[in-house]
Amino acid sequence: MKNEKIFLDDWMIVERMIKVMINKIKKIIKNKWNREIDENDIGLEELKQLQKEDAIIIDVRSPQEYKEGHIDGAILIPEYEIKKGIENRIPDKNKNIVVYCSSGGRSKKVQKLLKKLGYHHVYNLYNGLTNY
Repeated sequence: MKNEKIFLDDWMIVERMIKVMINKIKKIIKNKWNREIDENDIGLEELKQLQKEDAIIIDVRSPQEYKEGHIDGAILIPEYEIKKGIENRIPDKNKNIVVYCSSGGRSKKVQKLLKKLGYHHVYNLYNGLTNY
């Protein structure tokens, strides 16, 4: 009887720890996938409009991810190559540019970098290809 009580007490502690861990994981996932949209993020309708206006669409994922599928007309410039290659490939800093990745995280970083480099009209596809 005493051993059963100890076992049940231990199980209750483990159960509480699991619940805490699950709640932490839920919070991390929610923050990752439900990032707030900001003024320079766009959705699919804005993307379509910018495509009609000849915006440059940049896929900032890896070459392998690009090969697996990408937005029609997008050029590949991986995140790690943006800084060294962007000004040669896109010299016009007033051109409309849309950046995207798988979920919007990498492209958000690239968007901020392009703004620092002097590009004026840079948009991030909100939630990346998960919305496309």
